[in-house]
Amino acid sequence: MQTTTQTVTTYNAIQEQAKAAATKAQADFLAQWTANTGGNEYGEPMYCGFAWVTVYPEHKGNTKLGKGERRVLEQMGFRKDWTGKAWQLWNSTGYNGQSMDVKEAGAQAYADVLRQYGFKAYMGSRAD
Repeated sequence: MQTTTQTVTTYNAIQEQAKAAATKAQADFLAQWTANTGGNEYGEPMYCGFAWVTVYPEHKGNTKLGKGERRVLEQMGFRKDWTGKAWQLWNSTGYNGQSMDVKEAGAQAYADVLRQYGFKAYMGSRAD
Protein backbone atom coordinates (compact mmCIF):
# COMPACT_ATOMS: atom_id res chain seq x y z
CA MET A 1 0.00 0.00 0.00
CA GLN A 2 1.54 3.25 -1.07
CA THR A 3 0.95 6.00 1.46
CA THR A 4 0.37 9.39 -0.06
CA THR A 5 -0.98 12.64 1.33
CA GLN A 6 -4.27 11.86 -0.41
CA THR A 7 -4.43 8.40 1.23
CA VAL A 8 -3.76 9.81 4.69
CA THR A 9 -6.34 12.54 4.14
CA THR A 10 -8.88 9.92 3.06
CA TYR A 11 -8.31 7.77 6.14
CA ASN A 12 -8.45 10.83 8.40
CA ALA A 13 -11.75 11.77 6.76
CA ILE A 14 -13.11 8.25 7.31
CA GLN A 15 -12.03 8.37 10.95
CA GLU A 16 -13.67 11.78 11.45
CA GLN A 17 -16.86 10.61 9.75
CA ALA A 18 -16.97 7.45 11.89
CA LYS A 19 -16.37 9.39 15.11
CA ALA A 20 -19.07 11.93 14.19
CA ALA A 21 -21.54 9.13 13.44
CA ALA A 22 -20.69 7.44 16.75
CA THR A 23 -21.06 10.65 18.73
CA LYS A 24 -24.42 11.35 17.07
CA ALA A 25 -25.61 7.79 17.71
CA GLN A 26 -24.74 8.13 21.40
CA ALA A 27 -26.52 11.49 21.70
CA ASP A 28 -29.57 10.13 19.86
CA PHE A 29 -29.64 7.05 22.10
CA LEU A 30 -29.48 9.15 25.26
CA ALA A 31 -32.18 11.53 24.00
CA GLN A 32 -34.50 8.63 23.13
CA TRP A 33 -33.75 6.84 26.40
CA THR A 34 -34.47 9.99 28.41
CA ALA A 35 -37.72 10.62 26.48
CA ASN A 36 -38.88 7.02 27.00
CA THR A 37 -37.88 6.56 30.63
CA GLY A 38 -37.76 10.04 32.09
CA GLY A 39 -34.08 9.57 32.84
CA ASN A 40 -32.43 9.10 36.21
CA GLU A 41 -30.03 10.95 38.47
CA TYR A 42 -27.03 9.76 36.42
CA GLY A 43 -28.35 10.80 33.02
CA GLU A 44 -27.71 7.40 31.44
CA PRO A 45 -28.82 3.76 31.72
CA MET A 46 -27.22 2.12 34.74
CA TYR A 47 -25.93 -1.03 33.01
CA CYS A 48 -22.16 -0.52 33.19
CA GLY A 49 -19.75 -1.94 30.68
CA PHE A 50 -17.42 -1.43 27.76
CA ALA A 51 -17.74 -1.30 23.98
CA TRP A 52 -15.20 -1.31 21.19
CA VAL A 53 -14.79 -1.64 17.45
CA THR A 54 -12.86 -4.62 16.08
CA VAL A 55 -11.34 -4.61 12.58
CA TYR A 56 -9.99 -7.73 10.91
CA PRO A 57 -7.26 -6.86 8.39
CA GLU A 58 -7.74 -8.26 4.91
CA HIS A 59 -4.08 -8.99 4.15
CA LYS A 60 -1.51 -11.10 5.99
CA GLY A 61 0.69 -9.07 8.32
CA ASN A 62 3.98 -10.11 6.74
CA THR A 63 3.09 -8.71 3.30
CA LYS A 64 3.60 -5.18 2.05
CA LEU A 65 -0.17 -4.64 1.83
CA GLY A 66 -0.69 -6.14 5.29
CA LYS A 67 1.93 -3.91 6.88
CA GLY A 68 0.41 -0.85 5.22
CA GLU A 69 -3.07 -1.86 6.34
CA ARG A 70 -1.96 -2.22 9.95
CA ARG A 71 -0.10 1.08 9.80
CA VAL A 72 -3.31 2.81 8.69
CA LEU A 73 -5.29 1.16 11.50
CA GLU A 74 -2.71 2.34 14.04
CA GLN A 75 -2.92 5.87 12.63
CA MET A 76 -6.68 5.69 13.14
CA GLY A 77 -6.15 4.82 16.82
CA PHE A 78 -6.60 1.05 16.66
CA ARG A 79 -4.38 -1.32 18.64
CA LYS A 80 -3.72 -5.04 18.22
CA ASP A 81 -6.12 -7.17 20.26
CA TRP A 82 -5.22 -10.06 22.54
CA THR A 83 -5.39 -12.60 19.67
CA GLY A 84 -2.88 -10.69 17.56
CA LYS A 85 -5.14 -11.14 14.52
CA ALA A 86 -7.54 -8.22 14.90
CA TRP A 87 -7.30 -4.55 15.79
CA GLN A 88 -9.51 -2.80 18.34
CA LEU A 89 -10.54 0.72 19.21
CA TRP A 90 -12.06 0.98 22.67
CA ASN A 91 -14.51 3.79 23.51
CA SER A 92 -14.33 5.25 20.02
CA THR A 93 -15.83 8.62 21.01
CA GLY A 94 -14.14 9.08 24.37
CA TYR A 95 -17.54 8.97 26.13
CA ASN A 96 -16.97 9.54 29.86
CA GLY A 97 -20.04 7.74 31.17
CA GLN A 98 -20.23 4.12 32.31
CA SER A 99 -23.32 3.01 30.38
CA MET A 100 -22.63 0.04 28.15
CA ASP A 101 -25.78 0.79 26.15
CA VAL A 102 -24.50 4.23 25.18
CA LYS A 103 -21.04 2.93 24.31
CA GLU A 104 -22.56 0.13 22.21
CA ALA A 105 -24.60 2.63 20.20
CA GLY A 106 -21.45 4.60 19.42
CA ALA A 107 -19.31 1.56 18.61
CA GLN A 108 -21.99 0.14 16.29
CA ALA A 109 -22.25 3.43 14.39
CA TYR A 110 -18.45 3.65 14.11
CA ALA A 111 -18.24 0.09 12.76
CA ASP A 112 -21.09 0.76 10.30
CA VAL A 113 -19.16 3.69 8.77
CA LEU A 114 -15.98 1.63 8.47
CA ARG A 115 -17.90 -1.18 6.75
CA GLN A 116 -19.16 1.32 4.17
CA TYR A 117 -15.51 1.78 3.17
CA GLY A 118 -14.72 -1.93 2.93
CA PHE A 119 -13.29 -2.61 6.40
CA LYS A 120 -14.27 -5.84 8.15
CA ALA A 121 -15.45 -3.96 11.25
CA TYR A 122 -17.66 -5.16 14.09
CA MET A 123 -18.89 -3.82 17.43
CA GLY A 124 -18.01 -5.73 20.57
CA SER A 125 -18.96 -5.20 24.21
CA ARG A 126 -18.94 -6.71 27.66
CA ALA A 127 -20.56 -5.89 30.97
CA ASP A 128 -18.50 -4.63 33.85
